[in-house]
Order: sequence, then structure tokens, then C-alpha cells
Amino acid sequence: MTGRTVIRGGLVITASDEIHADVLIEDGRIAALAASGTPAAGAFTAEKVIDATGKYVIPGGVDAHTHMELPFGGTFASDTFETGTRAAAWGGTTTIVDFAVQSVGRTLREGLDTWHAKAEGNCAIDYAFHMIVSDVHDGTLKEMDLLVEEGVTSFKQFMAYPGVFYSDDGQILRAMQRSAGNGGLIMMHAENGIAIDVLVQQALARGETDPRYHGEVRKALLEAEATHRAIRLAQVAGAPLYVVHVSAMEAVAELARARDEGLPVFGETCPQYLFLSTDNLAEPGFEGAKYVCSTPLRPKEHQAALWRGLRTNDLQVVSTDHCPFCFVGQKELGRGDFSKIPNGLPGVENRMDLLHQAVLDGHISRRRWIEIACATPARMFGMYPKKGTIAPGADADVVIYDPHAEQVMSARTHHMNVDYSAYEGRRTTGRVETVLSRGVPVITEREYTGHAGHGVYTPRSICQYLN
Repeated sequence: MTGRTVIRGGLVITASDEIHADVLIEDGRIAALAASGTPAAGAFTAEKVIDATGKYVIPGGVDAHTHMELPFGGTFASDTFETGTRAAAWGGTTTIVDFAVQSVGRTLREGLDTWHAKAEGNCAIDYAFHMIVSDVHDGTLKEMDLLVEEGVTSFKQFMAYPGVFYSDDGQILRAMQRSAGNGGLIMMHAENGIAIDVLVQQALARGETDPRYHGEVRKALLEAEATHRAIRLAQVAGAPLYVVHVSAMEAVAELARARDEGLPVFGETCPQYLFLSTDNLAEPGFEGAKYVCSTPLRPKEHQAALWRGLRTNDLQVVSTDHCPFCFVGQKELGRGDFSKIPNGLPGVENRMDLLHQAVLDGHISRRRWIEIACATPARMFGMYPKKGTIAPGADADVVIYDPHAEQVMSARTHHMNVDYSAYEGRRTTGRVETVLSRGVPVITEREYTGHAGHGVYTPRSICQYLN
């Protein structure tokens, strides 16, 4: 137990409120809040006092889409659970939801056990799991019920990557029908992988091998088509749907239409789609390989539609899809053939800062920043109000954030285990100063004071937007 801590004088920002308040933490949880300078706040006593004057006091970020140690394309994501969760903490994120993988021919349980073994004792912050379902059959469907009961309440399927993670429409429908009954949430990678593979082969046959062609063959229309199809399959199944890493304005339009029809359909986007574009994929030489991810980066004009979707709540969550591969030795596997470049970007450390910059740039409000990065992901995946807010009874996952500090993002100074930054040289205002995870200081005034093994596995209830 951590005893008592008081955070004094900061501006407490949640998804619903902004208030100058002192925060009392006791035994790893928020015990009370009281308006700063009032007798109630003055009565807070503690062994440890953190002065947050002039700073924001915000809930720790909840990143609901990470891939630590993911096997992909003959290699592994370069961040381990140890390095990745430490970097997350540096960026003000205190909970990740990572993806355990079912391999074809194996059970869900084997995949989940494998991911537990990777993570246990290695995490600096708390963690939970989604389950990637790659092999739908009667046994898998029964296992889905068991996983929901024990707190793995979301299942990811892929309309992309034939021969690896791909599920056909019949397999998708069966999994959706099962989730309609057991309360689970299907998460969908919505791209028409069968059609994309044809375009990939045609591009390579024409000698179009550079990284920029990755973006050209994975067409926005094929993201929109798959998004539409996933929505209608979910509607047939009577199931909710969460579409991951939405990147194209046409896909946002499909989500907006479904939500206007009253369907329980949700959408996530990621910082790379909000801040980067096909201009990055087209960087000279092989530099564009650094920005190869799926769904791919889009032309800049798509960004406005994504920001609008976040403002209108047609998109509800910003996660990172953090899946880093080093440029040297990993991204380079695709020299001469863009289809062999491992798909993924580093970002778990950058999300909270980039979204704060979006507040300063006028894209979103401060409360919306906390809503899309903390509260909604916690609700979406059954962890609220334990995670995602600052309120009595919540875990004391708290970030002291300096809204005035300036920084330059760079691979030289980041803590992710990858040899480049997707945001190299980008100037942003706002920086994490101190991070508490369940009341324990993980970052203390820009020093890492956490340790592997502090983070614990967090079982989840079902999506809290469906109750």
C-alpha cells in the first residue's frame, strides 16, 4: 500500500469537468476531491504532497490498441511489454489493452496463455487483453463465451491479410452472432484484403515496388467497402461493432450513416492518420517504409474528415495501434518489394502529447481530449470508472501535465525501443511531468521511478455503451 498522497492546486480535467481541485489519494485509489483553497481541501493530510500549481491533473491515458512483441512478416514488433509499457508511462498512458493472437489451428486459450506469459511481471503500467480470432469454428465460438466470463470481452477479426489473420464473411457472421449472445464486442480491421492482394500483385508486376505504393494499392474505397460490409454483417447478427484504425473519409461516412440509423457501431482512429499522410509514404529513398501501416496513411485531405468525426462523435476513440519495427533490419525486409515491409508504427509514447497539441490547434476541446484518450476507451472496453477518470473510488492513475512545456519529438529522446520516430522534429507544446499508476509514481518530475512488474493484469466487463 502506498499511504496517502495529495495533489494540490492543479486544474483537474476529466471528460465532463474542469475544476481547480486538490486530489486525495489513499491506498492506490482516489479518495476525495475538493476545490482548491477550501476548508475541505485544507483538511486533506498526507505523507506526500505534489504541487500541481499551473499544471493539469488528468486521468492516465487508456490506449486500447497496442501490439507489443507481435509476430508479423517474419519478425517481431520491437517493443517488449517491458519497454513498451515504460514508454507508454513516459507519454502519460497508464493502461494498455494489447492483442493476444490465436494462431490458425490453435485454441483461443493457447493464444491468451502465450500473451499472459509475455506480459506477466514485465509491465510498468496496468494492462488488459483483446483476443484476435483467426480460426472460427465451433470450438472457437464456445471459447469466446468462456473468455467473456473471465474478462476478455472483445474479439478482433480481420477482413485483410489473407492466409494470416483473414476471416471470410461467414466466419465473421458466426463470431458476431456469438458476441451478440455473450456480450462481447467484435473489433474489425476493415479492408478488403482479397481485392487488395490482387492490386498488390499487379503493382509489383508493373515494377511499382517503393513504399508509396503500399498506400496506393490499399485503396480508401476498399476500406469503405469493408467498413460497410462489416456494419451490415453486424446488423444481421444483431451485434455491436467497433471498427479499428479508421483512416479514410469514405469509411467515416459509412460509420456516420450507421450511427444515424441508430446502430451500435463505434469507430477508432489513430494519431498517424490525424497528423501524417501519403506525403510521408512518398519520402525519398526508402524512408517511406517508416510510415507503412495498415490501414495506410491517406492523402492530407482525409484529416479534416477524421477531426470532424472526432468532434461529432462519429469517431469515439483515439488509440495508437502501436506496433513498432526498426528501420534497420526490420522495415528493410521490404526493400524492392513494399508488400514485405512489416506493417506498423511506433506511437504509444506520443498520443497524449499529439492530442494536446490538437487542443491548442483548435481541433478538439480539453475535455474532448480526455474523453477520446481516457474515458471513452475505458468505457468501451469495460474498465470505467476504475480507469479513465479522476473520481472517488477510481484507481489513482493520474498524470501531472505541464501544458506550457515545449518539446521536440525525436528518436534520440523517446523511450520506445525503435530506431526512428514517426514524428521526428515535430514541435509540440505540453508534456508529461509526473505519472502515478495506482498511486505509485512511475514518472517523477521527468525521471523514471517505475519498475517492471508494477503493472497488473486487469480483467474487463463488457462494453459499457451497450448496457
